[in-house]
Amino acid sequence: MTGSKLGGDVLAMEGNHSHHAISFDKNKGCYVSRGVAVLLGIIFVSGLVVTGLLVYYYAPQVRETQQQAVLVPQNPSSVRKPLLTRRRTTTTRRRPSTVRSTITTAKVSTTPIATTKEESPKGNIDVRLPRALKPLHYLVKLQPFINGNFSIIGYVEVEMEALEPTSNITLHMADIITRNETITLVPLGDLDGPGLRIKKHEYDNERQFYVAHLEQELQPGHKYLLSMEFLGYLNDQLHGFYRSSYRDTDGTDKMLAVTQFQATDARRAFPCFDEPGLKATFEVYLARTTNMSSISNMPISETIPMEGEEDWVWDHYDASVPMSTYLVAFVVSDFAYLSATANNHTLFRVWARESAIEQAEFSRQVGPIILTHFEDYFNQSYPLPKQDMVAIPDFSAGAMENWGLITYRETAMLFDPAVSAASNKQYVVAVVAHELAHQWFGNIVTPRWWTDLWLNEGFASYVEYFGINYVEPSWQVMEQFVLNEVQIVFGLDSLESSHPISIPVGHPDEISQIFDRISYAKGASIIRMMNHFLTEATFRKGLSNYLDAFKYDNAEQDDLWRHLTEAAHEDGTLPDDLTVKIIMDTWTLQMGYPVIKVVRSPDGTSATVSQERFLLVKEENSDDTHEYRWWVPLTYTTEDDPNFNNTQAQVWMKDSEAQLTIPSLPSKEQWVIFNLQETGYYRVNYDDHNWELLIHQLFTNHRVISTINRAQIIDDAMNLAKAGQLMYDTALGVYNYLVEETEYVPWAAAINNLSYLKGMFARSGGYGALKNYLLDILVPLYDSVGFEDSVSDPLLDQYKRQKALSWACELDHPDCLYKAASFYNHWMSNPDNSSIISPNLKSTVYCHAIAVGGEREWNFAWGQYLKSNVAAEKNRLLSAMGCTKHIWILSRYLEMAFTPSSGIRKQDAFRVFGAVARNEVGRSLAWTYLQDQWDNIFEFYGKAKSRVIKSAINNFNTVQQLKELRLFRREHLEDLGSATRAVQQAIESTKINIAWMNANYDVIVDWLDMNGYSTKLNNA
Repeated sequence: MTGSKLGGDVLAMEGNHSHHAISFDKNKGCYVSRGVAVLLGIIFVSGLVVTGLLVYYYAPQVRETQQQAVLVPQNPSSVRKPLLTRRRTTTTRRRPSTVRSTITTAKVSTTPIATTKEESPKGNIDVRLPRALKPLHYLVKLQPFINGNFSIIGYVEVEMEALEPTSNITLHMADIITRNETITLVPLGDLDGPGLRIKKHEYDNERQFYVAHLEQELQPGHKYLLSMEFLGYLNDQLHGFYRSSYRDTDGTDKMLAVTQFQATDARRAFPCFDEPGLKATFEVYLARTTNMSSISNMPISETIPMEGEEDWVWDHYDASVPMSTYLVAFVVSDFAYLSATANNHTLFRVWARESAIEQAEFSRQVGPIILTHFEDYFNQSYPLPKQDMVAIPDFSAGAMENWGLITYRETAMLFDPAVSAASNKQYVVAVVAHELAHQWFGNIVTPRWWTDLWLNEGFASYVEYFGINYVEPSWQVMEQFVLNEVQIVFGLDSLESSHPISIPVGHPDEISQIFDRISYAKGASIIRMMNHFLTEATFRKGLSNYLDAFKYDNAEQDDLWRHLTEAAHEDGTLPDDLTVKIIMDTWTLQMGYPVIKVVRSPDGTSATVSQERFLLVKEENSDDTHEYRWWVPLTYTTEDDPNFNNTQAQVWMKDSEAQLTIPSLPSKEQWVIFNLQETGYYRVNYDDHNWELLIHQLFTNHRVISTINRAQIIDDAMNLAKAGQLMYDTALGVYNYLVEETEYVPWAAAINNLSYLKGMFARSGGYGALKNYLLDILVPLYDSVGFEDSVSDPLLDQYKRQKALSWACELDHPDCLYKAASFYNHWMSNPDNSSIISPNLKSTVYCHAIAVGGEREWNFAWGQYLKSNVAAEKNRLLSAMGCTKHIWILSRYLEMAFTPSSGIRKQDAFRVFGAVARNEVGRSLAWTYLQDQWDNIFEFYGKAKSRVIKSAINNFNTVQQLKELRLFRREHLEDLGSATRAVQQAIESTKINIAWMNANYDVIVDWLDMNGYSTKLNNA
């Protein structure tokens, strides 16, 4: 896996019974007209009917217990015919008459429920389902009232097998009300029999369990069928089965319904065994009006008119392959589509708003190519007859790999070459490749539990680069990997509050927390390392065997290790006494990574190599007593024979070894470089003399060292200095050669690391001197790339220009600011001319023109935002409007971000907040707003959002800020939920920044003074 705006709160259920309409006010409860109320009163008093129900929906995760049912008796003629009838059942099933309760709602149970013995780390609450039952097949019927009151009339049947004796059936369920009198349980071989008696229905809100207590035990080996009717709700929280909206070109507001089930939200659409290890097949019926279309995982087998309902039909889908509940998906919309065929056996379609469907053409082109490539790479055909990809206006993630129906945020799937930047194009290919990779890693073979989420996300995050490289080899994405994945995640994984890749989780909040850079980027990085030490051929053989062995099943990381080991021993790429498990458990079961210290002998011909965990700051009072050691694949090359292509391990450093000696090195006047192509997930530090040799080589002829290793040397040096393991004089000395550097990857590594210095100095007296130093580094690059963009340049040259211009303007370079303002003013004079500003330069031009401008420039950007039909352009404008220096505009902008009717989508509120927080003028404003408006923000999202919190406190580096942050955590501890780890990491980062300022601020000021960048004014 890389809000809805409504004009008012009162909406009526759609259908053919408008004279009996029942409306729901979002804030104040359930209302009926006076005539209907009289009629309902008469019906109630006379006892003619008390069978129907409609409920007012209470948003999930509200802190007060608000999930209650409102019972409204209905006239039988106004109630839709139930969805009960199973197609293969020819007679009416007899239902038990002993069920007393009418509904089951989200009411916390006081009766303990027997579950598995495994305990969740969160409050010792075991949220795992009992293991007594295994689902085999679901039949799901859903009728969502998209253009009405957003209710869902639902029906589900679950075929299951008893694995051990049990007297209760436990399913997951959330934000659903069951009609308990419709719940039946029958042996699968006796569908028309009397069934088994359910003596009590129960709902455990904390575990999100529905429990049917039975009068007799289910017998192992026997199969049963549970069926029920229920009522659900299309929420606006971007999870479960939810609603989205958009405004068409004629100004009409359109609604659609879409799903986002990963990780634990299928239970919000229908009661189910909502765990990844409990796979089953699914047969889906979706009801829709005839002016809309529906999509699910499988093709439609038939469309059936709905009896008694004009303009309504059922789309009945083919039964699916066995899959986990989180991969089930539905979309009901009026979208248009484009189609293609991949390999002559897979129908490939891309869907979007009709006014944006042309922007899906690029995805339609690259998707089938990547799908076909992955079939070859994994040596396994794509198993479904079709693959749909849909661009959703409101979507919380980047995309979701639902099997056969991938859903995307619009920016991740749509591309307009006239408006979108080159980076948008690469992003679309990357996300498409990531989600298609999941069709094998995650869908065909699924982790048994979320502990091994990284098997899904790490593999997809790595293999996506093969997909991109296959489509556009000129983009050099394998070089970009070290920037986008390795060097980025190094920062997070150097904190004591990091976590292992493979980590026990239970509660949904804990599961949500591990959808982070560790699971994605570190997972990808160690898989890349494994690929290199095993070799590509062995790696692919092991993967193919693994996918074959666990097709349509679940697996754990040890299963993968076993198949890779077998392949490695067959190919001779690992010794017979060494297994992948021995090596990789040291990388997945403990957090962090090592710094490899290389100290050469006086004559240089040997080196002592040692390892220790790399931490930015070692806590003096840390309670972590674990001894961190890894199996490290050491690769190296030397000045006398520089070969950067041999990335297979030359020496293994065992986790039992404190140090080892590398012999046969050249003399002391020749350098050595370890970690070739930065394929190992570790940093490297050298003795001072070897650092001097490397700096000299870079200055005299940097091309002798490979491009990736130049980026590695810069990144390692700056972070070793940050951690106090290398003098800043040495680290900044590496930068001296950059005037001769022409490649994007080393430049990006250099600039990315300078951003930390800039952030720390931004509010200090030394910033002016630092800025002058940074300008001296950046201006030659700025002059060489020029402000005029050329889309015909190689992609990395375009990226280099973007980086240079962005930083030059950020550092107030007069020529850059002048040109940005000039381009923007020209555009304001010709607002319909989209070619005035190159798409690659728009982010820089928009931001800095708005920063030096006033209300007029801001209002123009807002008007263009409302006008634009391209999601990537909307994102750029949203970010740029946070660049203004006017406090009152920033304050208004923050209020707009969290106001549903403002025109800013719920999914984009964090972008607005982050833009304000990154602005030096707006940073304090954003932090204050977060503290003052916490309750409103929490209510807006329905939960704490880690991205909002982290953006507010980025670059905190004072004791006062640390106090405020700790107070914030104490005051909102119960609310933080899945953001808990992010806040802890923010606190640790702030402490690191404070320690850095104490240790290094004066050092760098002195260095600047000595190098001609004085921080002092003349007082003479």
